[in-house]
Amino acid sequence: MKLNELQPKEGAVKKRMRVGRGIGSGKGKTCGRGQKGQKSRGGVAINGFEGGQMPLYRRLPKIGFTNIFAKEYATVSLAHLQTAIDDGRINAKEDITCKILQAAGIASKAKDGVRLLGNGELKAKVTLKIAGATASSKAAVEKAGGSVEIIEPVVKPVVRKKPIPGQK
Repeated sequence: MKLNELQPKEGAVKKRMRVGRGIGSGKGKTCGRGQKGQKSRGGVAINGFEGGQMPLYRRLPKIGFTNIFAKEYATVSLAHLQTAIDDGRINAKEDITCKILQAAGIASKAKDGVRLLGNGELKAKVTLKIAGATASSKAAVEKAGGSVEIIEPVVKPVVRKKPIPGQK
């Protein structure tokens, strides 16, 4: 078998209908589009148009909004943290930061840091320096003899390469 000999099975591919090629073809003159009107012409865009009536998407109320100031955290549960310590991916004697959690593969990349959730149990004594923690996770870490320090992530200021014309 050669690449130039490959072809689909018999009857698998249907030839396209060539419209507007005479009345003998069965699709001549109006090409199956019927008579006059907007739909018989090219460039038709009437999806959602309801004949002048207010369309459904405009009749329904707008609800909700997107908070542009919302923080985006990577989440880490106590169970995942304990598993990583047991596997040796994280040293419990060192301070555990966002970068260490990401290097260990238990926290995904996050814009605003890592947040600890209270799912699971923690047996190891750890010192965490992270962006956020739930009350239950903080209590579980302190029960195991560790501590949680909430730090604000450092946000780099935007530096423009070229000044905007008309500004100093």
